[in-house]
Amino acid sequence: MKNTALSHIHEQLGAKMVPFAGYNMPVSYEGVNAEHETVRKAVGVFDVSHMGEFLITGPKALDLIQKVCSNDVSKLVDGQAQYNCLPNETGGIVDDLIVYKLKDEEYLLVVNASNIDKDWDWISKNNSAGATMRNLSEDYSLLAIQGPKAIEAMQSLTSEDLSAIKFYHFKIADFAGIEHVIISATGYTGSGGFEIYCKNSEVEQVWNKVFEAGKNFGIKPIGLAARDTLRLEMGFCLYGNDINDNTSPLEAGLGWITKFTKDFTNSESLKKQKEEGVKRKLIGFELTERGIPRHDYEIVDKDGKNIGIVTSGTMAPSLNKGIGMGYVTVENSAPDTEIFIQIRNKPVAATVVKTPFYKG
Repeated sequence: MKNTALSHIHEQLGAKMVPFAGYNMPVSYEGVNAEHETVRKAVGVFDVSHMGEFLITGPKALDLIQKVCSNDVSKLVDGQAQYNCLPNETGGIVDDLIVYKLKDEEYLLVVNASNIDKDWDWISKNNSAGATMRNLSEDYSLLAIQGPKAIEAMQSLTSEDLSAIKFYHFKIADFAGIEHVIISATGYTGSGGFEIYCKNSEVEQVWNKVFEAGKNFGIKPIGLAARDTLRLEMGFCLYGNDINDNTSPLEAGLGWITKFTKDFTNSESLKKQKEEGVKRKLIGFELTERGIPRHDYEIVDKDGKNIGIVTSGTMAPSLNKGIGMGYVTVENSAPDTEIFIQIRNKPVAATVVKTPFYKG
């Protein structure tokens, strides 16, 4: 089991630690509902240093990324980030990721922790052009500082005007006494804030200064359990649940990051799928009766006929109701459609809704 550079601090803080993607990670500190509320109303800090970072450089860097990614990376300007996915050759998704354009011929790819080796092998296999690839995953830490008070709480730590960094843009600047830190206006919570990339040797100083600066703003450490409830309230996909090797980006509602203005892995058959239409769709739903939907629960129609499967579900702390995502047949995918979730062999009524569930 690997530790992040901050695992000892989480243990000192009394975090409940669990194995996740080969790392010893904090799942909760004071409890998921309290931590969730901290991020929605104030500011919370996640250690997500288990995530993977690949640096792709050289004259062939863009060619390689355009080939393996579904979105059009040529549209990025320096200091801009882009949500993306790596399609496989059989209609599914290798992983979803964020691509950062550092400058011409220099890109940072941030991938899911559980897929670091898989993604590295996949991109390497496709690197016939000969771009230079470096796996920085073991050397870099990542803190997500999230919540409506994040800008105000963190401004004293940098000379960069945080309020001027637009969503999905970033600056390389001083932060918490460290030079050349990536300050990125990205996150997985829907409550605003930043993600901070620095070296493992620097992250403890950053963590300590972040908590010092945020003291008067109600800052708290947040675990992976609340990260999941926060992202689910926004309808954000989680790899391994809502998207995987067998789900197409079009079925998953990721057509907006699937650009047929260029060729990429499996683009021809995905284009065909777009023209012919998908047979199932990833939807959001809210329970209209008491209950908590869970991953892999069956979805049925009013006659009890199977129409799909739940991919993510929880009791939403901000909404105080059961919510979830799942794949259903296209005929049952329109908003306001009544569906039923089989919870302990009992059909519990739900309604298809547009995401995000949490409107903020």
